[in-house]
Amino acid sequence: MFSRLAEQYRSVVDDLVLSLEALARCLQQQGQVASCYTCGEPGERQGTAFVAELGEAHLVRFRVSDCGVNWLESRNGHELVRLEGAEAIQELQRVAHVLRTPGAGPLGLRTQEEAEAA
Repeated sequence: MFSRLAEQYRSVVDDLVLSLEALARCLQQQGQVASCYTCGEPGERQGTAFVAELGEAHLVRFRVSDCGVNWLESRNGHELVRLEGAEAIQELQRVAHVLRTPGAGPLGLRTQEEAEAA
């Protein structure tokens, strides 16, 4: 049972890595500063860090590792939103959706209060 769960988690990590790499490319094509760094070889990845600058001193970081998944949004060095696990993945999905929406604003990112109210 645990071997199966470990394999499923590795599969989720691989899917997230591919999504993060695609999101970074999409942002770069739109002229935004974004990068995605991966440790390990495909199929044996140990972690990934996605970072994007979404405006003046406005950053998002999404990390995937054996220890979990997290989203951190900051502005001027101050943390605005920190999400873990499924919530972090949902925020990544929301941002990816906004990117695919023609005429959308600068990713429509939320403040901590807006995230908690959602």
